[in-house]
Amino acid sequence: MTSAAGMEEKGQERGFRQKLCAMLGLCFVLIMVALDQTVIGTALPTIVAELHGFDLYAWVGTSYLLTSVIAVPIIGKLGDDYGRKPFVLAAITLFTLASALCGAAQSMHQLVLARALQGVGGGMLVASAFASVPDLFPGAYERLRWQVLFSSAFGLANVVGPSLGGYLAQYWGWRWVFLVNLPVGVLSLGFIWRYLPRIRHSEQPPSRLDWLGSLLVTLTLGSIQLLVEWLPMHKPALLLLTLGLTGAVSGVVLVWWERRCANPVLPLSMITHRGLAPLFALSMAMGFGMFAVMYFAPLLFQGGFGFSSNQSGLLITPLAVFITIGSIVNGRIVTRLSRPNSMLYLGLCFFWAATIALTQTTAATPRGMIAGAMMLGGIGLGLLLPNITLFVQAIAHRTQLGVATAMLQSMRMVGGMLGMALCGSYISSSYVHGVNSMLAANGASQWSSWLDDPQILVNHALAEKFNAAMAQVGGGAGLLVEARNAMVSAIHGSQWIVVVLLALALWITRLVPPVNLHSEATLQEPSHE
Repeated sequence: MTSAAGMEEKGQERGFRQKLCAMLGLCFVLIMVALDQTVIGTALPTIVAELHGFDLYAWVGTSYLLTSVIAVPIIGKLGDDYGRKPFVLAAITLFTLASALCGAAQSMHQLVLARALQGVGGGMLVASAFASVPDLFPGAYERLRWQVLFSSAFGLANVVGPSLGGYLAQYWGWRWVFLVNLPVGVLSLGFIWRYLPRIRHSEQPPSRLDWLGSLLVTLTLGSIQLLVEWLPMHKPALLLLTLGLTGAVSGVVLVWWERRCANPVLPLSMITHRGLAPLFALSMAMGFGMFAVMYFAPLLFQGGFGFSSNQSGLLITPLAVFITIGSIVNGRIVTRLSRPNSMLYLGLCFFWAATIALTQTTAATPRGMIAGAMMLGGIGLGLLLPNITLFVQAIAHRTQLGVATAMLQSMRMVGGMLGMALCGSYISSSYVHGVNSMLAANGASQWSSWLDDPQILVNHALAEKFNAAMAQVGGGAGLLVEARNAMVSAIHGSQWIVVVLLALALWITRLVPPVNLHSEATLQEPSHE
């Protein structure tokens, strides 16, 4: 006969196995999302070279981030009300199918649309998967120990992601960059279906979704993104004015409505909360800087320095790998510190130093120094990203963990969207200005139709045609070299924008109150009322 103690032990063992397998399923989800973020950056110049659409370079990233930002708060709220499991399953299915569509794209416009659909799935994954961890492990200390699995999964994706993206783009074809998501998606779907429990924290019946707020968020962010993207392209003034007015009016109406809505999709009480607000601001700054580096550093290496996609991937790999190493080191240290906030300062300083180093990098810079700068930036992000999430989850109320985590991820995506849009627009306009000035100084303005499009810097066939055309008129290859220098200068300028923003982030960190990771509510709980 089995004793009561033995039955209890058996139940605990079964609970442990379920939690372990559920975490493995979530890890596969994280691998899929992280692979998508790290693989695409190094492969993007090659993709643009084949599909001929450099003007949509940034849109491959911003379309994904825009739809993710819209999906995250909606799914975060629905997950709090209904439980997260059905949304994790739906998100995996959608993300996997959208990845297949990305791999089948025949033009840049098709790729951008498929990436937008993939962003919906990615936003659903971020909102539901990350918030499932505190569901499984309510205590901050226990949660931090289990997040070693998350760090390991993220590390695996980061280790192989950049170099895999470069290798696949160079030897297998860029379409495999997206198709690698398919087996990971199937695997994660099986684990989540079988092992992830459906947990609801609220005892109240599900509330009505704030559809008007969601529409206003879409209008506001979409208008801002289009305005930033199109302003340097000299689009019609009436169109730009309409976008600006739409963004401003919808933003004002959004604030007005969310203050009066009983169940806002964007709870302003959290944004104004004295503990959460600076963390949300830091998350936005980190998104801005991280995406600006991960998407435009490969362009610097390939378009500016003339490296292959495989070489570019190897140079970006230390950034991704050391995000994981920084996260693991952070997990061992942060819970032992009486002032864990100090880790935010340390991480910011490391990432700041890396972006400054990137502004000074040239084709003559030793590869080891470039890798060292990427390494330093990765450690900085590894100290920042998990702590910001951990601090928010320690401050937010248990019934609002989904909304708080979703808002945190939304802010990072908004920052990434703005970072890619602003830096992309700056790079495009600065490059064209630099090339035209160079051509005018050399009395070679007739070649502007060739060099004004940065496509020539990443498309080797087009570059060979240009060199052949130059050879016919007795010209040299110097103009193409000068065009690469113009691209390097433009990307350096975009990284200075990141440097200035990170300096502001250091000041914002002062506003984060002391956080106690061994307490479930460090500050007064935010409320929607």
